[in-house]
Amino acid sequence: MTKQHANWSPYDNNGGSCVAIAGADYCVIAADTRMSTGYNILTREYSKISQLAEKCVMASSGFQADVKALQKVLSARHLIYQHQHNKQMSCPAMAQLLSNTLYYKRFFPYYSFNVLGGLDNEGKGCVFTYDAVGSYERVGYSSQGSGSTLIMPFLDNQLKSPSPLLLPAKDAVTPLSETEAIDLVKTVFASATERDIYTGDKLEVVILNASGIRREYMDLRKD
Repeated sequence: MTKQHANWSPYDNNGGSCVAIAGADYCVIAADTRMSTGYNILTREYSKISQLAEKCVMASSGFQADVKALQKVLSARHLIYQHQHNKQMSCPAMAQLLSNTLYYKRFFPYYSFNVLGGLDNEGKGCVFTYDAVGSYERVGYSSQGSGSTLIMPFLDNQLKSPSPLLLPAKDAVTPLSETEAIDLVKTVFASATERDIYTGDKLEVVILNASGIRREYMDLRKD
């Protein structure tokens, strides 16, 4: 009789999708609230969005235990920063900190796929997209998670950002108004939910602008 080895992994993928869109004076970050493992739904009410600073929000998919550990590390580092500098960390600074934190764990990575959104020092919307080991880029819009392969082509079609090779460099922010961006996000999630079994239940949308932060919710398919 052949010996069978236990097929154990320190990681799991809890599914779900995240989207962020940056505008001239706003940023929209959205994620669904379904958390799954395999063909089981663990909960329909899990928020994947975390506010890291006053003008900086992170949405994460992947392994939610690693995401929680990552959020705790970033929260602690941000508290130290506030004590040392007597101010909140800016979104581009938080983007670099997140990259460093992920890269530090590159030999046993946080299995989390993050998109960071907020307002930069000039009040412009900014979105940063990441892989699991900290490689990141500032973009006008991005998507991560199980539904990203369905969502990204849709966003490319609607928002097509200018090539980074063009000179002089064009701004990455999208030309849509805040209301149009929110409607687009709701449309892409309604579309992705039809085809991706790991995305669904409810959509949480966080809108950041000069007047502060607010949340909107929309029901998605529950099957």
